Amino acid sequence: MTVQTWTYILVGITFALYIGIAIWSRAGSTKEFYVAGGGVSPLANGMATAADWMSAASFISMAGIISFGGYDGSVYLMGWTGGYVLLALLLAPYLRKFGKFTVPDFIGDRYYSKTARLVAVLCALLVSFTYVAGQMRGVGVVFSRFLEVDIDTGVIIGMAIVLFYAVLGGMKGITYTQVAQYCVLIFAFMVPAIFISIQMTGNPIPQLGMGDTLNDGSGVYLLDKLNGLSQELGFSEYTSGTKSTMDIFAITFALMVGTAGLPHVIVRFFTVKRVKDARKSAGIALLLIAILYTTAPAIAVFARTNLINTVSEQPYESMPAWFTNWEETGLLTFNDINSDGLVQYTASPATNELIVDRDIMVLANPEIADLPAWVIALVAAGGLAAALSTAAGLLLVISSSVSHDLIKKTFKPTISEKQELWIARGAATIAVIVAGYFGVNPPGFVAAVVALAFGLAAASFFPAIVLGIFYKRMNKEGAIAGMIVGISLMLFYILKFKFGFFDGGKEAILGLQDDWWFGISPEGFGSIAMLVNFVVAITINYFTPAPPSEIQELVENIRIPSGLENANNN
Repeated sequence: MTVQTWTYILVGITFALYIGIAIWSRAGSTKEFYVAGGGVSPLANGMATAADWMSAASFISMAGIISFGGYDGSVYLMGWTGGYVLLALLLAPYLRKFGKFTVPDFIGDRYYSKTARLVAVLCALLVSFTYVAGQMRGVGVVFSRFLEVDIDTGVIIGMAIVLFYAVLGGMKGITYTQVAQYCVLIFAFMVPAIFISIQMTGNPIPQLGMGDTLNDGSGVYLLDKLNGLSQELGFSEYTSGTKSTMDIFAITFALMVGTAGLPHVIVRFFTVKRVKDARKSAGIALLLIAILYTTAPAIAVFARTNLINTVSEQPYESMPAWFTNWEETGLLTFNDINSDGLVQYTASPATNELIVDRDIMVLANPEIADLPAWVIALVAAGGLAAALSTAAGLLLVISSSVSHDLIKKTFKPTISEKQELWIARGAATIAVIVAGYFGVNPPGFVAAVVALAFGLAAASFFPAIVLGIFYKRMNKEGAIAGMIVGISLMLFYILKFKFGFFDGGKEAILGLQDDWWFGISPEGFGSIAMLVNFVVAITINYFTPAPPSEIQELVENIRIPSGLENANNN
């Protein structure tokens, strides 16, 4: 069977599974819609959290970034991995003990202010819409190649699927769908990695194969081979970096603290029964995430090596089928500058004839390595599982922010539970449409868009949550001022250096890199905006009244382990 036939079969089976789970677990109350009824087991929640966390950026784009950036691309790996550890250890148990449905709910009650809640809702919407744009872009990339439709049509199909199970099932449906999606995505990620590792080095463990010798009897290490190939084409050594130390540190730190402020991940810890279960599910999720994150660098090395060996200095007419297939999507383009019929792939823009979108590397990797058709189709199903699982979690954050935090808790507290549920579903529908628009018109490749969402989360939520848990003197004036200043500064930096606003429009973007503040890219500026948030919040707090005594007691109570509070509630 052809790749397309296998893709229809595997994607059809997985989509039917997701829809079936959504129908079986449809939400009948707001508690089921927002937090799956609060009774999810630690294992199921750990798997769902891993799927929610490992988005299209992790599955599709991260290995692509590492493949093209080498050492520089590792900042995404370090930032996202470290960020989850930070979230699991520093924040998750305390937020679970607080017992609210959403991050704006926590901020609104902790800072005893409707204004704080409203600011938090706006921040959650900005973060979530930016993040979900990357997921929809990932869906479009997969559909455009493997189902042979254009990216726009692929985004629309993805919108329809995620809308169905997110609106019908809410968090309950999303949770059990994400359990299935984790199984699909991790299997789809690991199978081709194992195949190619054996093919290239004879080692069945990709993480070890990356550092092993080639399977051709030469005794040359794979990384040494890739370093040599890269230098021959004018690129820097794969294992050495070109980014400044400041920018590497800033991006890594922004991704870490941004992770700890992501509302769609935090809400997962409200779906279990007890604080102990939140800790267990966090540990399980970390182990499940590590499987993919330790494999991504290996896939990056395999894909980069095979790409260079396959296309560099080869006749265009003899290019394999995968090359032509990806050309048709517009994500790979060849321009024969010197009209010699050979593909010149070099580091110099003046002589380079091949443009490869980094988002295709994981998806094209099995094709480049000439793996069986079913393996190629499996990767497509995995990429869709990763994108849709995170998109669903983000859409729930958007819908709950509107229905619960904005309508129920701020503007119309008298609405019934049934009315609130309908508003949540309506908000999710509108959110899918908006997300689809940004998926069709994304501001960059998947991981870059997602990195901007992390920067926004770091600049807005992280200081307010940390200070809200660990500093009982923190008041509403400081938290509100910090969030507003932090996210405003981050938005200004993104608009200025990512979109060319304030500097002559989009045509000026290419010349803006030299003007980055402190040499920090937009993807890393969240770390600076976060520090500004902390400074503003603490300074304003110092000159304004302390919170009410009951709020300070609440903060003290959050930090008391459950076993000391109630020996029977472990």
